[in-house]
Amino acid sequence: FSGPFTDVVTTNLKLRNPSDRKVCFKVKTTAPRRYCVRPNSGIIDPGSSVVVSVMLQPFDYDPNEKSKHKFMVQTIYAPPNISDMEAVWKEAKPDELMDSKLRCVFEMPNENDKLNDIDASKSAPVLNTSKQDGPMPKPHSVSLNDTETRKLVEECKRLQAEVMKLSDENRLLRDEGLRLRKVAHSEKSGSPTALALRDNGSNSLPSLLVVIAAIFIGFFLGKFIL
Repeated sequence: FSGPFTDVVTTNLKLRNPSDRKVCFKVKTTAPRRYCVRPNSGIIDPGSSVVVSVMLQPFDYDPNEKSKHKFMVQTIYAPPNISDMEAVWKEAKPDELMDSKLRCVFEMPNENDKLNDIDASKSAPVLNTSKQDGPMPKPHSVSLNDTETRKLVEECKRLQAEVMKLSDENRLLRDEGLRLRKVAHSEKSGSPTALALRDNGSNSLPSLLVVIAAIFIGFFLGKFIL
């Protein structure tokens, strides 16, 4: 019998008559108040079979308690004329009776089976309703621990501070470049000093832009990883 046992649990018992004579059967149990057996007796024709439903009544299951419930299926060859089944069993001799004993086993569903069933029920609607033109994207790993997360947050803050610092420096350099250009215009166009100042201002700006671009790329990569 498979749990949970909060409701009636039914197990079928199949009896087959392999002989060439009719057989009478009767199902007995050591716990008659806990089970309902239908049919609990009857006749099986030669080569035929019958299904007996054994219904376990609800109860408080204790996994530490071993089941001591047992069933016994008694059989006897049916006499030619059967008028009273009770009389057949009362008048039967011990050497004419045959019996098979069964021990009851109670099993609770495995916790992994429950989780698999829940996951399957949750994923089924998603698989049926979602459609994508391209391949499914791989999910990002969510196994980062708290230490790695804190490191990434600190690195992000550091990059933000550097970006702000570089922005301020870039603004100062831009102001300096404007000042130098004004000085260059005020001087003669062929002056070596003016040419040197123009070259320095024009060479420093591209290098600074490359550094700022690298910092922004690292910043966005850090946010993407988080």
